[in-house]
Amino acid sequence: MNLDTKFFSLQNRFKEKGHHAASETVPVLSALCGPKKLSDFHKISFTGKELHAVRHWSNVPFLTVPLARAHGKSFAHRSELRQAKRIVVKLGSAVVTRGDECGLALGRLASIVEQVAMLQNQGREMMIVTSGAVAFGKQRLRHEILLSQSVRQALHSGQNQLKDMSLPVLEARACAAAGQSGLMALYEAMFTQYSTCTAQILVTNLDFHDDQKRRNLNSTLHELLRMNIVPIINTNDAVVPPPEPNSDLQGVISIKDNDSLAARLAVEMRADLLIALSDVEGLYDSPPGTDDAKLLDTFYPGDQQSITYGTKSRVGIGGMEAKVKAALWALQGGTSVVIANGTHPKVTGHVITDIVEGKKVGTFFSEVKPAGPTVEQQTDMARTAGRTLASLLPEQRSEIIYAMADLLTEKKEEILSANKKDMELAINSGRMPTSMLKRLSMSSAKLNSLAIGLRQIAVSSQDSVGRVIRRTRVANNLELEQITVPIGVLLVIFESRPDCLPQVSALAIASGNALLLKGGKEAANTNRILHELAQEALSMHGVKDAIQLVSTREEVEDLCRLEKMIDLIIPRGSSQLVRDIQRASKGIPVLGHSEGICHVYIDHEASIDKVIKIVRDSKCDYPAACNAMETLLVHRDVLRTPLFDQIIDMLRTEQVKIHAGPRFASYLTFSPSEVKSLRTEYGDLECCIEVVDSMQEAVDHIHKYGSSHTDVIVTENEETAEQFLQLVDSACVFWNASSRFADGYRFGLGAEVGISTARIHARGPVGLEGLLTTKWVLRGDGHTAADFSEQGSMKYLHENLPVAQTLTGQRTSN
Repeated sequence: MNLDTKFFSLQNRFKEKGHHAASETVPVLSALCGPKKLSDFHKISFTGKELHAVRHWSNVPFLTVPLARAHGKSFAHRSELRQAKRIVVKLGSAVVTRGDECGLALGRLASIVEQVAMLQNQGREMMIVTSGAVAFGKQRLRHEILLSQSVRQALHSGQNQLKDMSLPVLEARACAAAGQSGLMALYEAMFTQYSTCTAQILVTNLDFHDDQKRRNLNSTLHELLRMNIVPIINTNDAVVPPPEPNSDLQGVISIKDNDSLAARLAVEMRADLLIALSDVEGLYDSPPGTDDAKLLDTFYPGDQQSITYGTKSRVGIGGMEAKVKAALWALQGGTSVVIANGTHPKVTGHVITDIVEGKKVGTFFSEVKPAGPTVEQQTDMARTAGRTLASLLPEQRSEIIYAMADLLTEKKEEILSANKKDMELAINSGRMPTSMLKRLSMSSAKLNSLAIGLRQIAVSSQDSVGRVIRRTRVANNLELEQITVPIGVLLVIFESRPDCLPQVSALAIASGNALLLKGGKEAANTNRILHELAQEALSMHGVKDAIQLVSTREEVEDLCRLEKMIDLIIPRGSSQLVRDIQRASKGIPVLGHSEGICHVYIDHEASIDKVIKIVRDSKCDYPAACNAMETLLVHRDVLRTPLFDQIIDMLRTEQVKIHAGPRFASYLTFSPSEVKSLRTEYGDLECCIEVVDSMQEAVDHIHKYGSSHTDVIVTENEETAEQFLQLVDSACVFWNASSRFADGYRFGLGAEVGISTARIHARGPVGLEGLLTTKWVLRGDGHTAADFSEQGSMKYLHENLPVAQTLTGQRTSN
């Protein structure tokens, strides 16, 4: 009998005998198929009395994720959770049950099942420790009691007495007995949708105290995992005795609730990760809901003395104290633990997969305490020092920036030596493109240019913070001022461009902002020494902590979620980096542009000499820059002229690869490669050439395919040029000048934190002014709004007053 015939025979036997328990499949399948053939079925599931299997073909390996590590030591960092092979998911009562505690939260449960099935299909070994039997049984028993009472009262008292019915108090063990089978049937039905088989295991504390039972349980679980079956484990609440206080043995945790069960099971099974889902975001340093409560991203053994526990959840018998105790016990046994919220409607659908991907969700328990401060602590330190920085006199902030500029030249050799290490590592890796290598490289000339730019910022910072930009006399002795103030805490994320660090640092100092810097690991050595120089300069006025370099393993996406701590994110890097940050940042504004698709339009009245110079500089001066030309628009009348021939010859001489736009290609017999998209940022010696019939058509093309960054017209016709400058809706629009001028340093801003294509706050190269906001200051003399009512004695004046030249709100020097 071949394997398929054996399987159908087995299926018929299951139909006849009505077997449901997954524990019966192993010996039966082994007997029919043999241990070697058993692996041919990688998915086995049960629906009613039918047995289903999906063949695992040898040429399509099932284990899609290479997961292997020696057990015995928990993961030190969240990022390592991706390596977790064996995972226990504990579902608390508050997660599984509805708000009325009668019945299950089916939608929530379905999303959890989907995530578990997905991880299982990645090749991980998943186990679920679940609550919910009591709630499910309570729903069923209440329904039966109501039905029974309604029938009796209808027979004896009439329908008018139904509203007076009262439900008796239901005993928890009876509810558990009535709910276990229904709960398991629900899990089976849900997992079957993903071709995943489940098996139910009910345990009590005694099962762990008896060595033989514990070995049997361990063997059963291993066999189920080997067959790619998801075990669903629960305490047998129908027979479990009431928990005994303080009954833990030395080194062993007793099973009082599903928290302790999950921890005990995770350690017994040598699980890599235990995910405990509850109705709170994680572990707080004080009861959630209190004013000063802070969610702990990471919890370390020994920190429990500083924790104040709140009340237990509305259901369940554990509570946060029990969860922490169980988590620490599991951690000591070599299993990593994350406690997270499984009830939040916005995150439930991906909370488990986010945790396994290493994202900052809930509280991660770790035995390895980092040497330096956490990013949250760094942010607090930066904000505190930033407020002091903003209160300094303008001359004092200028002194700090001048000192930074001097250090760039004085410590030039140290900087270049550190940069040389980064360059060697990047080149040896062979993975970094040429454009990024150019950004990574530092030189004496670049350092000198940086120092000049910093000195420009120092000069411009004299009248930045506290500048009065509007004064109004609202009424007699009631004057209103609008003054400039720092934004707060800036997060600047940059990749492979260490020269960004001193530029952004100087702008933050000049504007009185605190600053978090997250650089790419490819520039780690250069960034470290440049940050040390910035802090050395800041120390002269006691504000060293105002600029922080985030050097921990923080993922960019996690930083973008600190909406209560960071006020503005400024990405400096590739368009992909900017898009990723804009997508990840939910509550923090992002200042930047996602792409730099810059156009140069050659009008039919353009000067040959200007065209050649501008096109060469726009494309070839620094092709990787965001302000480099990507599309050359040519007026139709320029085609087949000496000017066009010279443009093509120059681009070929500069080794620029040309892509033809659709219209340009139609004019050619043998055209270069046709462009795949007219909305492409090449970032290299490549560009697209397209033909247009008029200046207006060029404007329309720019609006359709551009990124509102920088666009140029080359023409000798002033009227055409002025129309172009007015019509093009981009951050920077130039006439007879290279697109490369779109830069804070070239604009005289000293430096820039980036170029913004946004419509509000700041646009174009963002320098010092773009890092300031305003606040309103009102000075009165006992005025009230009632004074200005119809019955009041005062009248509004709203007179514009001259703006004072002196700055307000500055700290006097010592």
